[in-house]
Formats: sequence, structure tokens, C-alpha cells
Amino acid sequence: MALEMREICERCEVSLTSDGAAFLCSYECTFCPECTAAMTGTCPNCGGELVARPRRTT
Repeated sequence: MALEMREICERCEVSLTSDGAAFLCSYECTFCPECTAAMTGTCPNCGGELVARPRRTT
């Protein structure tokens, strides 16, 4: 089961590149680094921890 690599931040709607920094929770809510910092690393949808999204090599 692969992660859904979303292309926009769910909070500010900035574009996220597949090889750029992004953060997600266990439900795959996805945020840019700036929004993650503003939310102190907590997902506003589920209250879960936001962690760095892994990068794909292909």
C-alpha cells in the first residue's frame, strides 16, 4: 500500500513537489514545512503527529 503523494498543502494550498519537503500524519493529511511549524507539528484534522514525508526515488 503506497502513500498518496499529495501535491498541495492542505492549509495554505502551496504547491508541494515530490522531491521537496512536506509533512504528513498517519491519515496522510499533508502540509508544507511553514504550516507544520505554525501548527507545532500537530495535524489539525486528527490531532496526530506530523512527520517528514519520505521522498520517492522514481
